[in-house]
Amino acid sequence: MARTAEAKQNIREICRIDARVFYAKSYDGASMQDIAEAVGLTKAGLYHHVGSKDRLLFEIQNYGMDILDETVLAPIKDVTDPREKLRQTIIGHIDLIVRARDQEITVILHENRSLSGPLRKKLNARKRGYIEYLVDLIGRVQEQSAKPPQISPRLAAFALLGMINWLYQWYRTSGPITQSDIAQYYTDFFFRGLLGTI
Repeated sequence: MARTAEAKQNIREICRIDARVFYAKSYDGASMQDIAEAVGLTKAGLYHHVGSKDRLLFEIQNYGMDILDETVLAPIKDVTDPREKLRQTIIGHIDLIVRARDQEITVILHENRSLSGPLRKKLNARKRGYIEYLVDLIGRVQEQSAKPPQISPRLAAFALLGMINWLYQWYRTSGPITQSDIAQYYTDFFFRGLLGTI
C-alpha cells in the first residue's frame, strides 16, 4: 500500500534522526529504546511506524538512495553531453558523501552488510541501478574519445565508487583540503585515468 505524503515525510524524519543513532552506536549497538527515544516515540510507537529494526535500517538506506536520486541525478537529468554529465555526477556524489547532515548516506556505506533477506535484495537492486547508470555513462564518455578504452566501463565505475565512497572514512571539512578541491582533484584524476586526459 502506498504511503500518504504525510506518512512518507514522517518516515523520512524518523530516518534522518535515527541514522545518527546508527552512525554513533552502530546498527548492532543501538537498541530499539535508543532509537525510539531519539525520535520522541515509545517503542510501541516506533514499531507502529517502522515495524522492526531491520525495516528501519532498510528505510534509512532506501531514503539515502532517494537523496542520491534527488540531489545528484535529478538536477542533471537534462545534461546531454556524457562527459559533462559524468563530471557533474562525480561532483554531486562527492558533495553527498561529505555533507555531515546526510548520515543516511553514511549508514548505507557503513552498515551495508547489516541488512539481510528480501530487504537487502530490494536495496541492492536500487544500488545496481546506479552502478548501471555509471557504467553506461562512462562507456559513452569513452566512445567520444579518440583513444581506445584502457579500462572497462564497469571496472571504472567500481573504481570511481570506491574512491568517492571511502571519503566518509577520512575526509574532514575542517581539514586543509576543501570540498571543492576534492571535487577538482577527483574529477581530474578520474578523467585522466579513464581517457589519458582531463
